[in-house]
Amino acid sequence: MSAKYNYLFKFVVVGDTGVGKSCILLQYTDHRFQPVHELTIGVEFGARTIKINSETIKLQIWDTAGQESFRSITRSYYRGAAGTLLVYDITRKETFDHLKAWLEEAREHSENLEIMLIGNKKDLKHRREVSYEQGEKFARENNLQFLETSAKENENIEEAFLQISKKIYEKIQNRSNEKDITGVSKRTQTPTRKIDDESYQETSGGGCC
Repeated sequence: MSAKYNYLFKFVVVGDTGVGKSCILLQYTDHRFQPVHELTIGVEFGARTIKINSETIKLQIWDTAGQESFRSITRSYYRGAAGTLLVYDITRKETFDHLKAWLEEAREHSENLEIMLIGNKKDLKHRREVSYEQGEKFARENNLQFLETSAKENENIEEAFLQISKKIYEKIQNRSNEKDITGVSKRTQTPTRKIDDESYQETSGGGCC
């Protein structure tokens, strides 16, 4: 039997190949760092529960492949998402340059997403190609939340998911009908009532792309 929770939030993690999306997911859900992995093929899944204002929130997190050949699969996972983590690698400027395309795609396929911009691999700041100020400016201009993280050192990983979850939770409290909020399910005494019609299956996998 699954653990009890009040709400379920669906997240999608997107960005170029090799920016550390799978490492972020693994660190957040399994509390471990595995630096060498095969590239994610299609999507991988993780889940975790958190507390916000004494309510239990289950996070359903989909880690997507960054390769162009899997983009059609990735796009389908935006459907029904409440939030997106948009990830780039601070040591590879091309991954930052591609953010605009990723952001346009996310907003095209799912309206009213809460989006958190993540500058990953903060532990490699000696190889930095994208300044903190550049990331902050992009986030401000596009109305995104922003953090720099290190999946290796578990820096700001918890905070990233907590911040974006709080924003979604605030939306729920400010609306009379949570059905208006995409990607959120409210659990009742009967089996979970899905607010979107997306079904899911809990699986897990490796990958640090």
